[in-house]
Formats: sequence, structure tokens, C-alpha cells
Amino acid sequence: MKYYCEESAKVLKHFESEQAGLSAREAEARLAKHGPNKLAEPKKETLLQRFFAQLKDPMIIILLVAAAVSGLTAAYSNESFADVFIILIVVLINAVLGVYQESKAEKAIEALQAMTAATSKVLRDGRQMSIKSDLLVPGDVIILEAGDAVPADARILESASLKAEEAALTGESVPVDKTAEAIAAGESDVPLGDRRNMVYMGSTVVYGRGRAMITATGMETEMGKIADALSAAEDGQTPLQLKLAQLSKILSWIVLGICIFIFAFSLLKAGDFHLDVVISTFMVAVSLAVAAIPEGLATVVTIVLSIGVTNMSKRNAVIRRLTAVETLGCAQVICSDKTGTLTQNKMTVVDHYGDERATAEAMALCSDATPDESGEAVGEPTECALVNWATRLNLAKASLERNTPRIEEAPFDSMRKMMSTLHKAEGGIVQYTKGAPDEVLKRCTAYLKDGQELPLTDAVRAEILAANKAMADQALRVLCAARRSYAALPADLTPAALEQELTFLGLAGMIDPIRPEVKAAIEECRTAGIRPVMITGDHRDTAVAIAKQLGILTDEREAITGAELNDISDEEFSRTIDHYSVYARVQPEHKVRIVNAWRKHGCITAMTGDGVNDAPSIKSADIGVGMGITGTDVTKNVADMVLADDNFATIVGAVGEGRRIYDNIRKSIQFLLGSNMSEVLSVFLATLFGFVILEPVHLLWINLITDCFPALALGMEKGEPDLMRRQPRSAKDGIFSGGLGFDVAYQGFLVTLVTIAAYFIGHRIESGVWEIAQSADGVTMAFLTMSMAEIFHSFNLRSQRGSVFKLHSQNPVLWGAMALSLVLTTAVIYLPGISDAFGFEHISALEYGIAIGLAVIVIPIVELVKLVQRRCAKKH
Repeated sequence: MKYYCEESAKVLKHFESEQAGLSAREAEARLAKHGPNKLAEPKKETLLQRFFAQLKDPMIIILLVAAAVSGLTAAYSNESFADVFIILIVVLINAVLGVYQESKAEKAIEALQAMTAATSKVLRDGRQMSIKSDLLVPGDVIILEAGDAVPADARILESASLKAEEAALTGESVPVDKTAEAIAAGESDVPLGDRRNMVYMGSTVVYGRGRAMITATGMETEMGKIADALSAAEDGQTPLQLKLAQLSKILSWIVLGICIFIFAFSLLKAGDFHLDVVISTFMVAVSLAVAAIPEGLATVVTIVLSIGVTNMSKRNAVIRRLTAVETLGCAQVICSDKTGTLTQNKMTVVDHYGDERATAEAMALCSDATPDESGEAVGEPTECALVNWATRLNLAKASLERNTPRIEEAPFDSMRKMMSTLHKAEGGIVQYTKGAPDEVLKRCTAYLKDGQELPLTDAVRAEILAANKAMADQALRVLCAARRSYAALPADLTPAALEQELTFLGLAGMIDPIRPEVKAAIEECRTAGIRPVMITGDHRDTAVAIAKQLGILTDEREAITGAELNDISDEEFSRTIDHYSVYARVQPEHKVRIVNAWRKHGCITAMTGDGVNDAPSIKSADIGVGMGITGTDVTKNVADMVLADDNFATIVGAVGEGRRIYDNIRKSIQFLLGSNMSEVLSVFLATLFGFVILEPVHLLWINLITDCFPALALGMEKGEPDLMRRQPRSAKDGIFSGGLGFDVAYQGFLVTLVTIAAYFIGHRIESGVWEIAQSADGVTMAFLTMSMAEIFHSFNLRSQRGSVFKLHSQNPVLWGAMALSLVLTTAVIYLPGISDAFGFEHISALEYGIAIGLAVIVIPIVELVKLVQRRCAKKH
């Protein structure tokens, strides 16, 4: 049954209910049948499940496989399990950090969640009582008054000027007049926003009073259906996850190739295929493969993301998933709900015509909104706007009412489109009337000018109507104020008798104003190459006016309504999606379709919003951004990021932070892969020529101790000056795009050359001859040179193309990492016991100086290559 198309009596009969409500016994039986009136909560993962989820990362899987193979070979050959323990510690740290950060975000979300209607006024056994909202059942008759949250979907039985604000469901910022009359459906169904005889869970009563019978509770409500539909939208991988998975696949093949080649080459060179030799050779190959994997990469990426999340929380953005923060960094389209996100969701008088003070006084007195302790008006949003306007003009309503108390009224109704109040004043009675300009003006015979009442001529009437049209063209909601004076209270207080021979006072134009910081944020989005798109349930004219103020569109042809969208096929919409910047009068399914069309267009899409109607599209977008203050629980639960201050401008900070984080992760990846490449090449070449340049334990030390600190420091690098002037990167860009692959290759080869040079110089100093042979001094110098070359090289990577000497800021953490790595590397060479465990010699000051000197060479060489790259880029 379409309850909104049937008479209330028929709906009551259908639910076997009556005007006096259900009996307590019947309500109890229905509660057992239908269940509690609350939305189903998604099942939360346990800490153990979250921990194992962290282990599904491809990089972690590679490390675990490497640890397992290394453990088996170590067990067979009775050698140390140090490599295994070190790798497992790295995996454990990464998983614990990920679980901690996600749990921390969940707690922040729970703290932000606002409670829905906790109690409701209901008729049971013919008596009104207050019960918990989750105990309501279909057939219950509830009492609704201004300020009440609607606890479930219900069919209105009685309405006394009842108005409900349904922005959370429909996106309509103006409260909807409610009636008990049945609606004629016609050929097509009635859109949710036009069902005037229904109220829905998630909406709020802002004016009047009424009775309604509950037709649906819990997950059967419109809000519940939206929440249930969210499960149909699957979570996709973020660009960063995809890139790291791609990198892991590449590394897997590289590692496998290294293992096979070293194993086969060493066996053939040895010419001995006994089991002991095979196992020994296999262990060398596996050890080298383990050393080839950047063990610190997964941990560094997690920590860099965690630092980014912490920075975001300081800017009022709570990130629910670590990898989600970088997705905003490559966002190409931000689809935003208008009401409450781009605008303040607070009607405000922004224009007027006529006598300002007289108009404001009349509007304030002829309204039911009242100021609270803070001075802000409480009540129906339009009347709140009028009372607040009067307050700004030093016409406080409390003071006005003391001087001219209300004694009678003719309440507003939708037929007259006006209301009137009568007040006791000096010398008699004054009546104030406010309502729709065209209706009030019909009843005016005079107008106020310079404090005098003058006859209302056709010319003046035309001027007033022109002013009304000018405001309406700006999408303002316009109300008219008029007055009438009496010597004594009139005997006939009917609206027809009161609302005639009025004196026109003025017009007031209201709108839900844009947030003051949003326009600048949208300009910055455009500078950053991001397309802002506005999606709203409001009328087209209002949407276009707001969008023009914000700079979202300049041509009205860029706006389209939900009805027009229904007439466009998916194929045509995919082709023309970039023609539209504003969508008006849309339903939730339209929002999902818009987001999906942009994604099919190849764009990384973000969706922001606060209402229940935004939740499915937030779930479908690459990253969903919910509002923490005005946002509904459903929306916050599916969002990747929640804005604690509901500020659209916070998203701009998130975009910048996301770009900075991705840049820094690429710098860390470039540094770690370049370092590992130099290690693999050095060992590979040494193996070819029959000597050992570095043992596996040396490589693990460099990977986990020497390299990790600079990699983390690079993750804390400030954003480069042109960060928000770049076009968004493509989601199709690989991890090695932009020349990063070439940089890793030549820089890794450069460090290999200076490392091998250090080995042979060490051997020459130790033995006095140049030859290919094993040398303890050579190994020690090679270890020192490789360690410090990678440290110095980390300074090169503060900018991929810019000169390190022209950066306007310093990275104190990187300087600290260099000092710490230098101290630890020196300690492992010279401290007794430790140096013996590593097989190092206490090299002389000369050898130490030469090793450091060779390491420093990487800075001027890389600077020279960057200069050539910049000049080539300039030519192109």
C-alpha cells in the first residue's frame, strides 16, 4: 500500500490501529514480531581480525615467505635465525601500527556520532506517554511537536501548521509543509520529497504540531533502506594500495629471478652438486633475496601515513583508513552536497526592500521563533532568520514583546499563505501580517515611506513587485510585511476580516548562505586541477544561484535536474558527464549514478555530504567524506574521512596533505629501492668475480637500521612549493612514473660504483696490491661507504628534480637521521664485540675518511643529473 495515496482512516484500518493508538499488549506483540526500531549496526572486526587483515598486504606476504624460507634453510644448516627474527619484528611493528591507527580513528568516529531521537511521545491504551524510540512499532500513534526528531516513518493523521525539515533525506533545505490529506499519485510515483502527508526517520519537526501513525520502523524505514543498500557497494582499493601491490608483484619476480640466477650460477661455478653444497648455495641465494627486499618499506609507508593521519586530525579531519588519506591527493572530482556542506544550513536575511527597521520589527513580532540563552532564535528556520535579523538591528524580540505584547493571532495556513498577529500598543492595537509578497500586496492599500503612510499607487506596486522579482531571481526566499492599526480590539478576528486595508512595510529576502571559507576553498581546488560538482535536492534556481556565488558554474546550461537526468541513458550520461557542474532536485539513486559516471570517466572521485541521502554515493566514491557535527550516523559509518568541523575548506587541507604524503612515499620508495638495488648489484658483481663484498647480516643492518631512519625522515618532508598548483596525477600512473624508474636505476648504480671502489681501495691499503681477492678492510670500507652514501643520497631525494641547495626549508628530522646513522654505523665498526660479530676490522682514520669522501660524491653527481633533467624538461 502507498500510504501517502490513501486516506488516513484506510491506513489506520490497514495497520489495525486507531486514533487512540495501540494497546500496550498489542504493542508488545508487534515489538516481538518487527524487532526494535533501530538501524542494524555493521558487525565490527575484532582486534585479532584487524591484525590478520594487516598481514594481507602483498609486501608483508613477501616478507613472511622470505622469513619462512630463510628459517627452513637456517634450521637445516644449524645457522642463526637472526634474519628470521628481524623480518618478523618488522612485520609485527607494521601490523600493530596499522591496527592502532584504525582503532584510534574508530574511537574518534564513535565520539562524533550524535544520538537519534532517544524518546518519543506515543499514545498507548488511549493515554499519552513517553517511551524509548526503539520500542515503537508499526501502528503506534505518535505526537509530534516543534523540535521533535521523527523516530520512524509515519503517515500524518492530524496537522496544525506542521512543518518538517527533511534535508538529511532529500537535500531540501527549506522545511516542508505537512498535511493529513491523501495525495493523488497520477501516472508516476510521488517523489519522497513531495509526500506531504508522510514524515520520515531522520527528519525534524520545526514548526506546528501533529499526530502520525507509524508505518515502518528500523531497517524498513527509508533511512533503513538506504543503510541496507550500502552493502551493495563494495570497497575498492585506493590508488596507493594498487601501486604498492604492483610494486610487490615486480619485487616478487625480481627476487625470484635473483634466487634462481645466483643459485644456478654458484652451483655451476662450484662444479659440485653434493647435497651440502646445494643447500649452502641455496641459502646464499635466499639470503641475498631477503636482503633484496626493502624490509623497511611497509613499515615506512605505514608510519608516513600515520603521521599524515595525525596531522589531519589536528586540522579537524578524522581518517578512518590509513590509505584513504592519499586518495584525496589524486582526487580529480569532488562531488559535494550543498545543504550543510557548501552552505551553513541556516536561513539568513541577506537583502531587504522598504523601511528596514519597521519591516524587521513586524517580521520578528509576527513569528513564533524565540531567542535562546545565547541570543540565537529557535524554531522554524525562516522565522529564526527574521528574528535574528531584527536582533542584529538591535530590535531584540523579548524587548519588542514587552512593549507590544501579542494578544490575538490568525495562524498561517497554506491557502492564505500568510499569518497575522495583534499586539497591544500605545493608543490602541497594531496588527502585523507577514507572508507571500503577491498575496500580502493584494490586501495593501497604503505603503510606509519616511515614517508616513501614503496611498499605494499602481506605480509603487509595480516597483515593489520588481524588487520582489529581483530578489527571487537571486534564489532568495522573499516574505512581505504589512501592518494595520485599530483603536480597540476588533470584534471579528477571522483572517478575512483582519487581512485587508493593510499598509505595506517592506520585503525581506532570505537564503541558506554559503560558508564564508568555501569560495576560497573552491578556487584553490580549481588551481589544483580539481573539478567541484554540486549535488542538491533544492530547486534548480536556488542551486544555480549558490553555484554562481561559489564559482562552481558560470553558465546555467551546466545545471541539470534529477528529472532531466532520468531521461538520459547511462551511455549518453557517461559521454556528457563533464558538461554538468550542478545537479538539482536529485534523489539518492541519482547521486550514486553521478559518482559512478565520473569514475567510469576515469576520474578519482570524492563525495562529501552530511545527510542520509549522501551515504550510498559516499560509499561508492573513491573516497567518502562525512560531516562530524551535522552528519548522520549512517553517513559517518561509511565515510573514509569525517570532518570534525563540517568545514568544506578542511578538504583542501586534506588534498594538500594527501599530495604531500604521496610525494613523500614516492621519495621513500625511490630511496629504499635505490639503496636495495645498490646492495643487490654490489653482491651480484662480487659473486660473479668470486669474492664476498657484504654478508647478508650487513645488508639487513643497512636495510633496517641505516636506511629506515632517512626513509622516515623523507616521509616528514614539507610539501614542495608547487604542490597545489599541479594537475592531479592520473590513477593509471605507475609507481615508477615521472622518471622515477630511471632515477632508481642510475642512482642505485652510482652507489654500487662507489661501494666497489671503497672495497678495492680498502684491499689495496690492507695488502698493498690491486687484485680481486677477499679483504676484511675492503668489506669494512664498503659497508661504511654504502651506509653513508645512502644517507647522503637521502638529501638528494628531498626533491625529485629541484636542487637540494635551493630548497627554502630544512628537514631537521633528516639531519637527525644522518647523525644517528653515522653514530650507529661507526659504533658497529669500532665497538669491541659488535664489530667481531659483524666481521669488521677497526679501519684507520685514513680509510674512514676515504670511505666517507666516496660516499659524499653522490650529492654533486645527482645534482648534475638533475640540472640536465630540468633543462631537458624545459625544452619539451
